[in-house]
Amino acid sequence: MSNLRAIGWPWPDAVGDAAWQALIQAHPQARPARVVEQHRSGYVVAESPEDGYSPESLPQWQRPPRYADGEASAEERAGVGDWVLVEGSPANARIVALLPRRSAIKRAAAGEHYRQQVIAANVDTVFVVCGLDGDFNPRRIERYLLLIAGSGATPVVVLSKADHADADIDAARQALADVASQQVPIIPVNARSTDSVRALAPWLQPGMTVVLVGSSGAGKSTLTNSLLGIERMRTAAVRASDARGRHTTTHRALLALPSGACLIDTPGMRELKPTGEEAIADSFADIDALAAQCRFRDCRHQREPGCAVREAIDAGDLDAERFANYGKLREEVGGAAGRLEQRLAAQGQGRGAARAPGRWSKGGHDED
Repeated sequence: MSNLRAIGWPWPDAVGDAAWQALIQAHPQARPARVVEQHRSGYVVAESPEDGYSPESLPQWQRPPRYADGEASAEERAGVGDWVLVEGSPANARIVALLPRRSAIKRAAAGEHYRQQVIAANVDTVFVVCGLDGDFNPRRIERYLLLIAGSGATPVVVLSKADHADADIDAARQALADVASQQVPIIPVNARSTDSVRALAPWLQPGMTVVLVGSSGAGKSTLTNSLLGIERMRTAAVRASDARGRHTTTHRALLALPSGACLIDTPGMRELKPTGEEAIADSFADIDALAAQCRFRDCRHQREPGCAVREAIDAGDLDAERFANYGKLREEVGGAAGRLEQRLAAQGQGRGAARAPGRWSKGGHDED
C-alpha cells in the first residue's frame, strides 16, 4: 500500500467511495495501478514509483472512438493519472476496469466531430505555466482557467522565467489582477532554480498530484527538472522572434517527486477548445457581478445607459481586453454546449438543459 500511496493512491477518500468499492469487489483477482504514460499504441501503468509496464487495454479502448454502441468515447478511456484495475503478471497484464475519477482536466479535441480529450485525471492542482517573456499572455491564462473551473482541481498560475531580462513581475501581477481577485494564486519562479521553485511546495505535499499545462516554451520541462532534482526532461531554447518553443515533451507522463507528490508533465497545447461543460461565470465572477448591476436586464454592454460593465471599463476598473475575451469564450462555450447536446441526443443520453455559460447571453441579459 505504501508503494501505491507514493504514486498518489487516494486513501481513504476515493477508495471509500461506493463506486470504487463496487468495481474492486467485482474484480477480486485484480489490483490497482495508475496510468503513468499514454501513447497512441497504449498505456504504461505503475504500482510503485520504480516500475512501469504496458498492459493490454480493454477491448473497447482498442477501437477508434466513434460513439457507437460498445465503443468507448475518448473521455471514457483512461488518461494519465487515472486508476485502473489490472489482472495478471506485469509481463501479461490486462486492464479490466477504469476506476471513477475524482477530477479531470479536459478540452474539446480538434476535428470536425465533437470529441473530448482528457488532459489529466485525478489531479489536485493544475499549474498553469506562463513565461515572463514573449510567452506572457493573460488571455491564454484565462482560457486555461476556464477549462480548469469545475474540474475538481485547484488552479495556480506559475509565472516562469522570473530571471529573464525582460521579466516584469509587477506588471504581470497587475495584468492578472482580475485573476488574482478570483482567489487564484500567482507564483513567479525561476524554473531553473531549486530554491525558487520551493515557493510551489504547498501544492506538492505527499500524496498530491499536480499537472503542468502551458504553451511550448513556457518552461514546463525546466520546472519539472528542478522539482525532480535531476535533468530528466529534455529542454530547448525558444525562438527569439516570437518566444515560441518547440515540443520537447512529446507525451503526457506522471512522475514521482522527491517530496512525495506526483507531477504530470504535458506537451504544449496550441489549441484550447472548451468542451461546453464549463460554467464561464465561475472564471469571470467579476464581470458577472457587474452585469447584475446594469440598469436593464437585457443590457448588451454596448452603449446602453446605466451599463455597469461599460462604466467599469471606462473607469479603468475592468480590463477591456478581459471583457472581450469573456465574450469570445462565452460564444465558444455556447457553441460547444450545443454540439455536446446534439451528440448526447444522438446517443439517447440527453441531459436536459446544458450548463448555462453565465448570465449574459448573446441576445442580452437573461432574467433571473
